Amino acid sequence: MNNKYDLEERTSRFGGNTIKFCRTIMEDNISRPLINQLVRSATSIGANYMEANAASSRKDFKNKIFICKKEAQETMHWLKMITECEPGRKNEAEVLWRETQELTFIFGKIISSMK
Repeated sequence: MNNKYDLEERTSRFGGNTIKFCRTIMEDNISRPLINQLVRSATSIGANYMEANAASSRKDFKNKIFICKKEAQETMHWLKMITECEPGRKNEAEVLWRETQELTFIFGKIISSMK
């Protein structure tokens, strides 16, 4: 199976790539909370997707997918804030931002197809 379509692998890889990106950012009083928030939201996408796959009901699954979408949207925000803090890292952040945007669309489509 193509890993691009394996959401468990894709969300896990995204979280890992975000961690690697954050490890390269210079930490100071401004960037530290941004980095923490970014890592938390980016890694939460995959964790919630794993929970969705183990959901006890259709309603539980939909709720977890909705949380995945919300975490992806939050991650997009933190990536933008990181680029304000580290403008020289904009290109790297944009790669992650695009992947987050795609994940947001995917989760949104899953939710809308369940209605």
